[in-house]
Amino acid sequence: MKKILVTGAAGFIGFHLSRRFLMAGYSVIGVDNLNDYYDVNLKKARLNLLQDNHDFHFIKIDITERENMASLFKKEAPAIVVHMAAQAGVRYSLVNPHAYLESNLAGFLNILEGCRHQKCEHLVFASSSSVYGANTEMPFSVHHNVDHPVSLYAATKKANELMAHAYASLYKLPCTGLRFFTVYGPWGRPDMALFLFTRAILEDRPIDVYNAGKMQRDFTYIDDIAEGVFRVTGRIPEPDAKWQGDKPDPATSFAPYKIYNIGNNRPVELLDFINIIEKVLGKKARMNLLPMQPGDVPITFADIDDLMKDVSFKPATSVEDGVRRFIEWYRDYYKV
Repeated sequence: MKKILVTGAAGFIGFHLSRRFLMAGYSVIGVDNLNDYYDVNLKKARLNLLQDNHDFHFIKIDITERENMASLFKKEAPAIVVHMAAQAGVRYSLVNPHAYLESNLAGFLNILEGCRHQKCEHLVFASSSSVYGANTEMPFSVHHNVDHPVSLYAATKKANELMAHAYASLYKLPCTGLRFFTVYGPWGRPDMALFLFTRAILEDRPIDVYNAGKMQRDFTYIDDIAEGVFRVTGRIPEPDAKWQGDKPDPATSFAPYKIYNIGNNRPVELLDFINIIEKVLGKKARMNLLPMQPGDVPITFADIDDLMKDVSFKPATSVEDGVRRFIEWYRDYYKV
C-alpha cells in the first residue's frame, strides 16, 4: 500500500482527492491547518467523513511551519505528495496579500524541501487558470507564455510553477503542476460563486453579479478534477528530449516537469450559470449588477489536449448535472 501525503485535506479539492486515493487503495496522510478563512465546521465535517476510513490519518499542521514540516516528512516518508493547501481566492488577495506570501510561497518551499530530502517519487501540485492573466488567445494552452498575471494570487501560483521547475532541474524531483479551472460541486468553498448564489437565492437576498454577468468561466465539476489529478499522479513526468532552450515550451522541460490544464473545455456565461441555478432551485435570483472587479478576467477556457493525450481523460460532467448535484448536497447538508 503506497503512502501519499495530501495537503489541504480538509479543503474542498483536497477532501475529494483524499477520498479518490483511498478508494484506489492508497494510505493517505492528510494535513491541514483548519484555518478560519471560511467555516471551520465545514472543514471538520469533511474530515469526519475521511476519518471513517482506517487508511486515512489526519495531522493538523500549518505548511508554513518549517521545522514541523521537515519532521512530518521525515516521520511519514510519503512516496507521493499531492499539494493542495494554499491561500485561495483572487479577491481576498487584494485584502490580505501577506497570507498569500506565507502560505503559497513559504509554505510551498517547505513542501519542495520535504520532497527533496525524502526523495519522493512525484510531487503533484495545484496551480490555477488564473496564471493566464492578461492572455487573450483562446483556449488557454499550457504551451502559451503566462508572464502577465493580474492578481497576486495568480502571481503566487505562477511562482509555484517556477519553484517546482527549479527543484525538478536541480534535484531531479519529478513535478507536475495542475491548472484548475473554476472548480465547483458538493462540499465546495462558501466563498465561491455557486455556493454564494445558492445561499443568497434561498435566503431571498440579492446576488452580486460582476461585469453584468457577461463573464465566461470554464466551470469544472469536482469529480472530474479528482479523477484527472488521480490519473496524472500515476504518470511521473520525464525529461522531454525534444525540449529546446531557444524555443522553450512552458509545459515541458529538459527536467522531469510537466504542466496540465484540467478544465471542462466548455465556457459558460455567468448569466446562463445563474439561470441553471434558478431552474434547479425553482426560484428566481435578484441580481445586483456590478462592474468587473480588479484581478478578474472576462473568460477562461481550457485547452486539455495534453491531458487527453497523456492520461486519456476528459472532464465530462455537464454544468446542468453538476449544479443539480451541488444543490442536492447543499439542501441536505444545511437542511433547507
